[in-house]
This record gives sequence, structure tokens and C-alpha cells, in this order.
Amino acid sequence: MAITRLKRKEKRNRIVAKKRVANIKALTKVPVIRKVDIEELKKQASPSLASKVKEEVKKVADKITGKE
Repeated sequence: MAITRLKRKEKRNRIVAKKRVANIKALTKVPVIRKVDIEELKKQASPSLASKVKEEVKKVADKITGKE
């Protein structure tokens, strides 16, 4: 007795598996945390911009540590 393969179903199953793996990889991806030299930014930018950068860095640090 010959075996028939359901090619369309096989293709769909492979696509579903690839999507599942891609979703898992996307969910577990951790963004790269770059080191920023605040003092160098202050030298390059105006005083008002430096204070804004400092506030943003503080917000990000609070989010990372969970203080919010």
C-alpha cells in the first residue's frame, strides 16, 4: 500500500512552527543597554538639553530597577 503525503498540510504545519519559534524569540529578546557618558553629553549640548537627558536617564534607570 502506498503512502500519500498531504503536502499542503505539511507546509502549513511548518509555517505555524516557524511563526511560533519567531514569536518566542521576539518575546525573549532583551534590548541592548548602552553606556552613556552624561558628562560628555553635557559638554556638547546646551544646559537645558543636558537636564532633559539627565531626567531621561534617571527615568530609564528607575524603570530598570523597578522604582517607577
